[in-house]
Amino acid sequence: MPRMADVRTAHTADLDPATLKAVRALLDDAFDGDMSDEDWDHTLGGAHVLLWEDGELIGHGAVVRRQFLHAGRAVRAGYVEGVGVRADKRGRGHGSAVMDEAERLLRGGFELGALSASDDAVGFYAARGWRLWPGTTSVVGPRGIERLPDEEGGVFVLPLSAELTFDGDLACDWRSGDAW
Repeated sequence: MPRMADVRTAHTADLDPATLKAVRALLDDAFDGDMSDEDWDHTLGGAHVLLWEDGELIGHGAVVRRQFLHAGRAVRAGYVEGVGVRADKRGRGHGSAVMDEAERLLRGGFELGALSASDDAVGFYAARGWRLWPGTTSVVGPRGIERLPDEEGGVFVLPLSAELTFDGDLACDWRSGDAW
C-alpha cells in the first residue's frame, strides 16, 4: 500500500535554513533551472505548503499577500507562487494536495486568489476551478499603472469575495522581476 504524503503549512519565518534550502532545490528542479533569485524571493514572506514523504520534501506551494487594483478599489489577494512537485512523484495527486491546502488558505484570508500559470499547468488550474483572467493585466509601478499585455492569457484567478468585472483590468502591485 502506498504511503500518504504529509502536508504541513508554515510561515517563512518558521522554516529553518535546511528546509528553505530543500524548497529552493525542489523548485530549481521542478522549473528545470528556470527559477531566478527574484522568483525565489517572490515565494518568501507568506505561508508555505510543504509536502513530505518519508522525510523528503516532494512538493511545495506558497501563498503570499499582494495588493491588486481592480475597478477602482484595492483587492486583498493571495498570490500562489512556487508550486512544484518532484519529477519522480508527479502524476500521483501531489500537486492537487498542495493546491488543496493553498486554496484553503486563500479562502480563509483573501478576497481573491491569483497566480501566473506556466503553459504546462494551464489545464491543471482550470480543472480546479481557477478562471483564466479574460481582461487586461497591469502593474501599479513607480511610473503609475502600466499595462502588461505579455502577461495576458496566463493569469488565473480564484474568485472569492471580491466583486470582479471580468472584462476589466487587473493590476498587481509592483515587485522586482516578473510582476505576475
